[in-house]
Amino acid sequence: MARSSSIELRHLRYFVAAADHGSFRKAATAIDVKESAVSRRIRDLEDHLGASLFQRHNGGVSLTLSGQRFLRRARKALQQIDEGARDVGAIGRVERGKVKVGIFSSFASGFLADLFRAYDQKHAKVRIDFIDGAPAEHVAAIRQLRLDVAFLSSSRTWPDCETTYLWSERVFVVLPNTHPLIEKEALEWSDLANEAFIVSDAAPGPEVHAYLVQRLAALGCHPEVQPQYVSRDNLLAAVAVGRGLTLTTEATAAMQMPGVTYRPIANERLTFRAVWSPRNDNPALRRLLSLARTMSR
Repeated sequence: MARSSSIELRHLRYFVAAADHGSFRKAATAIDVKESAVSRRIRDLEDHLGASLFQRHNGGVSLTLSGQRFLRRARKALQQIDEGARDVGAIGRVERGKVKVGIFSSFASGFLADLFRAYDQKHAKVRIDFIDGAPAEHVAAIRQLRLDVAFLSSSRTWPDCETTYLWSERVFVVLPNTHPLIEKEALEWSDLANEAFIVSDAAPGPEVHAYLVQRLAALGCHPEVQPQYVSRDNLLAAVAVGRGLTLTTEATAAMQMPGVTYRPIANERLTFRAVWSPRNDNPALRRLLSLARTMSR
């Protein structure tokens, strides 16, 4: 007797329904198909297995010993498929999932803090992994789909990536509380021409270094900028004890740090963009980007 090429999901569903109802007719009614379809698919299944699953009689059908043993496996297989379908469906509806986010600025306050707070309210079961890093590192990870999205302070574009502008932040100078410049409400670049600066060796330190050199070079100055091999918190602590000044953004300036004062640089702002791969089909990412665009408007 010829066998069908494979066992299909409907074979298992028809078989379990017939076993539960003890009748092909009742099974067909329960799953809303024709009785002939149930009978034919179960016959195909028996042909494929090489064993009879039911004993047919006038009152309906009853399981053979082979059918009883196969029923346990069929139920388990259907249960696993249903659970998998629910799980995938939940990910598609963003009830669950994960987003890996590259961070270049602080999200202690400001746009990013508001964005992730709102996203968590809408999608509380989505896990968000935050990763610090330099722009080049984040973009490389995005292209390789190891990172879903990065929020970077740059107006440039990157090949193989999508970008969208989201927000801007004022640039602040971090000074020790004893520094005479704290008497001014806002600073000009000319106020900083003869100051010494410190930056972290890790992101965003190198970018801050380049930013300082670019801005002060326009005034004919060559600033002293020393890298420090410390965390961002310890960098601010070093400012507090007089090791030098540093720059930060508006979001970070909301953080209180003993011994330091923040002063904005007049008319100086950084623009921030989201960067992601157009090949990334993560539904949780798409909802995050949609929410970010809405909040940006």
